[in-house]
Amino acid sequence: MATELERKMAQMRSPSQSPERTVFNPYTEFPEFSRKQIREYEQKFKEYDTGRDGFLDLMEIKLMMEKLGAPQTHKSLKEMIAEVDEDNDGKMSFREFLLVYRKAAAGDLQIAGLEKLASSCNVSEEGVKGAKGFFEARDNQANQQQKIEAEIKAEQAENKKKAEEAAARKAEFKKKMASFRN
Repeated sequence: MATELERKMAQMRSPSQSPERTVFNPYTEFPEFSRKQIREYEQKFKEYDTGRDGFLDLMEIKLMMEKLGAPQTHKSLKEMIAEVDEDNDGKMSFREFLLVYRKAAAGDLQIAGLEKLASSCNVSEEGVKGAKGFFEARDNQANQQQKIEAEIKAEQAENKKKAEEAAARKAEFKKKMASFRN
């Protein structure tokens, strides 16, 4: 809530800079979600962004809700968009899509359709509900950097393993090719 207020205050101070021109980094703006969760949300967003314009418009959200088994009226779809539509463009950007999950985790969703959307992804509850006290918040902040580093290292190790497997397959292929040439 505080980051949202700060962002809106910054927009009011510098109206020449439109929200589309600001750089959006989901990993820093949504630290309560792991990198893996954000990638899952991004895949879900891209799956329903059939226009490939980086936004979910009314018809794309309508299709998404139908696929989730919770069809909505146009009025309720507009209400769903309005609940998270910070730039009032009538569409849902990826940032606003992530806000749905943030609000769901905090229990702040007021539209039933958005609750259905938020429950469509398997979200780990770790750290999402916020700190219960000062010390828990301080510990979370101290561990956040270590968590990100561990995720990056795990991702790098997985990529390295895949590269090694590919190199082994390539070497095996070359070995078999050589035996056919002789």
